[in-house]
Amino acid sequence: MGLFFTYVLVGLAIAMPVGAITVEMTKQGLKNGFLHGWAVGLGGMTVDLLLIIFLYLGFASILQNPVIQVPMWIVGAIFLLFIGFDSIKNADKDITVSGEKPKKSFISSYRNGFLVAISPGNIVFWLSVFGTVLTNSYDQNEQGLFFILASGVLTGILIHDICLLTILAYTRKLMSRKMIKTISIIAGLLLISFAGYFIYEFIVGISNLVDIADF
Repeated sequence: MGLFFTYVLVGLAIAMPVGAITVEMTKQGLKNGFLHGWAVGLGGMTVDLLLIIFLYLGFASILQNPVIQVPMWIVGAIFLLFIGFDSIKNADKDITVSGEKPKKSFISSYRNGFLVAISPGNIVFWLSVFGTVLTNSYDQNEQGLFFILASGVLTGILIHDICLLTILAYTRKLMSRKMIKTISIIAGLLLISFAGYFIYEFIVGISNLVDIADF
């Protein structure tokens, strides 16, 4: 049980830094309320859960292959560019103030969270943290340990999401439509900047693969 709570703290620590998921979750939380922001978080956690299952089934070596990872940088960049430009283009749309019914669907918010979470950075985290944990659990003949620790991290991420969205739920009551529109534009620019980083990593990855092939 002590290990579980330790990894809950790990999950909280992972979720604290501002990343693409946090940006999108904040935007949707302000524009459409708690549930839509949480839908983004659930979309991201779905990807995390799938990666945990893949690791448990032994796909870690495949996910670590540069030939697999490099294309995912550009795929992730395309998704982020799409969501970022959409955020700027529709900054003044789908804004619901407190008491109004959101116009945006729960599924579309979940989809955005899922797409944002598909990135090599996310995959690298699960490989680095849980690759070792999985090996240790097999060594100790305690295969269930991996899922206990994984659930601890997911619980930590969930706690972070709920706390963040609870704060946003109260904050949006004090914000005007113009302020929310401005934040949506800023969120879009941040997502585009993340996409730029992904493109840079894609170019570096391609360069490394070419060097290996020449060697």
